[in-house]
Formats: sequence, C-alpha cells, structure tokens
Amino acid sequence: MTRFRHFAAIDWSGAAGERQRGIAVALCKAADAPVLVRPGHVWSRAEVLDWLLTDMPADTLVGLDLGLSLPHADCGAFFPGWPDSPPDARALWALVEQLCSADPHLGVGSFVDHPEASRHFRRHGGREGDLFHLPGSDHRRGRLRMTEGAQATFPGCRPTSNFNLVGAAQVGKSSLTGMRLLHRLAGRLPVWPVDPLPPAGSVVVEIYTAIPAIEGGRSAGRAKMRDMAALNDALAVLGSLPVPGTGAITDHAADALLAAVWLRLAADRETLWHPAAMTAEVAATEGWTFGAA
Repeated sequence: MTRFRHFAAIDWSGAAGERQRGIAVALCKAADAPVLVRPGHVWSRAEVLDWLLTDMPADTLVGLDLGLSLPHADCGAFFPGWPDSPPDARALWALVEQLCSADPHLGVGSFVDHPEASRHFRRHGGREGDLFHLPGSDHRRGRLRMTEGAQATFPGCRPTSNFNLVGAAQVGKSSLTGMRLLHRLAGRLPVWPVDPLPPAGSVVVEIYTAIPAIEGGRSAGRAKMRDMAALNDALAVLGSLPVPGTGAITDHAADALLAAVWLRLAADRETLWHPAAMTAEVAATEGWTFGAA
C-alpha cells in the first residue's frame, strides 16, 4: 500500500492578475470522494503556495498541472547560446525568480520579455523568437522535453512546448509562473524527480490532467468535463464515490477532482516512479510528468 494518506491536485494558471478563476485545488483521502478545497474561492497563486506550506495535510501526494521545467536534453541546454543558461531545473527556477522579482503575483513578464530568454519563446502578437525553432524541434509545436514525448504515447495526446505561450493548448505561462512557486518550496517540500522521492512526508509531482481523464474512460479530445454527470461517470471508472451535486462544474474544478482520485490509484504503481527514459540527468534538468512512463 502507498505510504501517502492524502492526495491533492491543483489546476494551475499562468494568467495575468492577482486572482485566477482557472486555479482549483482538490483533495481526497484513502477512500473518500474528492472535495474542492475552499469551494467557490478565487485563488491567488500566493495563496496556493501558502496552502502547500502551511495548510496541506501531512503525507500528501500533490500533483501540479504545469511543466516543472523547459526542454534541455534535445540541445544540451535550456537556452543554447546564452552564457547564463542555467545548468539544471533548480537553477532555472532561481533564474526565473531573479529576473521576475519585481513582477507581482508570481508573474513572469520580465522573464519572457528578457532580450536573451525571449529569443526562445513564441509570444502573442506574432512575436516568435529566432531560436523558438532549433534543429530537431517539432516544426509546429517547438522544442519538447523527454517527458512530453512520453505523454504523446497516450492516444490523442499532443503536448505542446513549454516555450510556446500562445493558444488554448499552451502551458508555457502556467509552467513559468509555477517555477516561481517551485523556487519557494526549496528545502521545505520536495519536488519529484528533481528531488528524490523521500521515504516519508509530502511530495509534489507534475501531472498532465489528460492522463487521469483517459484512465477515467474519456478520450484526449473529450478530456475536459463541464458537468457533474460527466465527472461522476469518470470518477466511477476510477472506483471513486461520486461528488455530490448536479449541473455545471468548471473544467478546472473537474480536472482537479478527477486528478486527485487518479493520484490515489497511481501512487502504488512502481513503474510510474521509475520511467525507463528518465535518466538522472533528465530528472535534474527537465523533470518528468508523473504517469507518463
């Protein structure tokens, strides 16, 4: 049996502003139905950080729906040609924090507009950096991490580059704002696989909410759920009790509720903690998506 006693999932947001309707936090115990933490509350990113550090129950496996890092293995660097390109994920988080220290609400505008960093990003207004496409990158989607290649093995999944900040499918902004949160967790809450899995205590992992949806009987194209009936159908496939209520639910809340239950099932799968393609260097630089084995 898993050593974790609680399972949490956080649907994150990289949007501008202090409070984000796109953030949802869900929690479940070993057998109960999942519940939203502070239902109806409009979270700020700073409040999520505070919850992780002060209010989250002990021995929780918590999944963050964002990318822990940027592509590195394909070119041997996050930012080829930039002398300040960091050597690993923790140094990347520190660099984002350093350049964005004056940006409020864990924003990252100063990083994506930096004259060197911006060369690697696709930004709004047709602003595509001259290094967004490097040799070996996907022509349309840009550079991908090793773990995004593993995500793509799930039927219908087409992950995009964390260097892409444009479009409905982009997760770049969420990932970059998340790096400021991850930087603040250092030494207080381990982040797998950048940190090794400890024998006890809580752990943060990266999740991709399409994976729980697929395991819940939905296709990648229908991963988003916006009514309680659809959510409870997927929860039933995962062996969970239903969430009370009927009618509409935001896809952010549904993603978090389903992912929390999925983490409860996935935590016992040893293969998910030891992906075949995840070398020690990949773990330290790019991280990995829990569930993409």
